[in-house]
Amino acid sequence: MTDAATLSPCRTRIQRVAVTLPHAAGEVTVQEWLPEGDTGAAPVLLFHDSLGSITLWRGLPEALARASGRRVIAYDRLGFGQADRRTDTVSGDFVLEEAEVVVPQLRAALGIGPFVAMGHSVGGGMAVCTAARHTDCTGLVSIAAQAFNDDHIHTGVSAAKAAFSEPGAVERLARYHGPQAAWVLSAWIDTWLDPAFAGWSLRPLLADVRCPALVIHGADDEYGGPDHARTIAAGVSGPAEAVIMPGHGHMPHREDEAGVLARITAFLRPVA
Repeated sequence: MTDAATLSPCRTRIQRVAVTLPHAAGEVTVQEWLPEGDTGAAPVLLFHDSLGSITLWRGLPEALARASGRRVIAYDRLGFGQADRRTDTVSGDFVLEEAEVVVPQLRAALGIGPFVAMGHSVGGGMAVCTAARHTDCTGLVSIAAQAFNDDHIHTGVSAAKAAFSEPGAVERLARYHGPQAAWVLSAWIDTWLDPAFAGWSLRPLLADVRCPALVIHGADDEYGGPDHARTIAAGVSGPAEAVIMPGHGHMPHREDEAGVLARITAFLRPVA
């Protein structure tokens, strides 16, 4: 892979886009990285994790745009980061809802044709759903995506719940989500620990994913073991590779950004 540092810098563009969900409406914040040497290949649409935001992708979107020559688009979901606030309870169908309700609105507003879906953690599940529901999705990249709810996830989320009860923890989260921080935390913890969410699974949708897929997972992920990645890779209809990274946890793209970036860039080369 060409060293991203030797490539032309990206131009960035930030805008606000109105979206309407069944239970909430408002504007989301969108940031785009536009490489000077844009190849014209399908852009990459990023889906952040349960506590995530554009900012928490850190340098990965720009590095990916520079290394791949593709437009990269990230957005703060409604209720997160710099997007408008939410006060409602998250729907039990919120992962699929993002693909079926929000993504079409974003695509229309931003002029997105064929695209690659890429996400981390629950955002990886949203990317899977998006690839399943949008037949012109040309590629899928998931990082640490959960394919179903299980005891491993419950243990990890319960430990996080205890950690966030410590003084100052929510305030630190507020650096990224402002006054929405408590809602963001509840939307993650309360949803995954809710008995009504125990049967949630991506399995019914996997066969509808027909594009190539790269499924990356840390072997020591505290929020779901490698069986999640193997389930996704085995269940999709298109060609798929599960990459299990030994010694890595739930954030392999931070723990080894260069290595993960290299894998994603190589995967994208033959993807339209």
